Amino acid sequence: MTRRLLAAVTVLLLAAVGCGTGGHTAHLAAGIPAKLRVGVVPNISPEKQRAQYEPFRAYLASKLGTEVELFVATNYAGVVAALSAGKLDVAYLGGLTYVQAEAQTKIVPLVTEVDQETGTPEYLSAVVVKAGSPYKTTKDVVAGGGTFAFGDISSTSGSLYPRIMITQAGARCDTGDMMACPPLKAVTFTGGHDATAQAVAKGDVDAGGIELRILHRLEKQGSVEKGALQVIETREVMGYPWVAHPDLPEAARTAVTDAFLAIDQPELLDLMRAKKYAPVTAADYDEVREQAAGLGLLTPKQGQP
Repeated sequence: MTRRLLAAVTVLLLAAVGCGTGGHTAHLAAGIPAKLRVGVVPNISPEKQRAQYEPFRAYLASKLGTEVELFVATNYAGVVAALSAGKLDVAYLGGLTYVQAEAQTKIVPLVTEVDQETGTPEYLSAVVVKAGSPYKTTKDVVAGGGTFAFGDISSTSGSLYPRIMITQAGARCDTGDMMACPPLKAVTFTGGHDATAQAVAKGDVDAGGIELRILHRLEKQGSVEKGALQVIETREVMGYPWVAHPDLPEAARTAVTDAFLAIDQPELLDLMRAKKYAPVTAADYDEVREQAAGLGLLTPKQGQP
């Protein structure tokens, strides 16, 4: 009788455990670690970026049935360094930081956001000037020997693509000295898109490179007065990829990808600046790879030059 009772209790306990944690067990079986370490590049100040992505962290933890730890570095190179050192399982990178990171670690691109403004996986990098500026084109800024602000040196839309635009407008940027782009009088690195917007709006520089959707968000939040900045040129940029460290098992990478593709909450998508998510491959970043190599930006640089 005692043995039969013990067996019955054991069956009930196993059933209860199976109902309560079956999903978590399945995820662990798929190779998802007990703590998934997720890194995010700070395209705005790290504190704001961390707060912005907290709802996503909670969503991913719930969806995968595991603890999710969010890491936001002080600059883009910090995320690349953490990923390359194996301290992150998944990371949100710009296109430039992705190709910089893949040169060090064979990371795997998973998904990118479908942009709310363009309706495609591409978004816009812009060159902006202060409203009322005598500079009407990027060529005007370069030919006039103006001053120019980039964001983080490893930013795709705040550094690489603005550098492409000023180079094609006549600037002779030195691949060995990021501060030399004659005939521009001077260039500077502000560290982020929000800081670049402020530098141009205050007249500290004549023009700057910025991610256009971030500018629109800053205007919406009131951080930058609407109409204070004028866009004089834009370029399409392949979206920020979410990538996985190669040591994360394939089944776990699939589970993370599926979690992104399943996001349908409007509030969360809005926070993530996405209409939805779409899979990406390494080939989607061939242009970024080629341009970064040509402009001396393929190797990540710690801090600002």
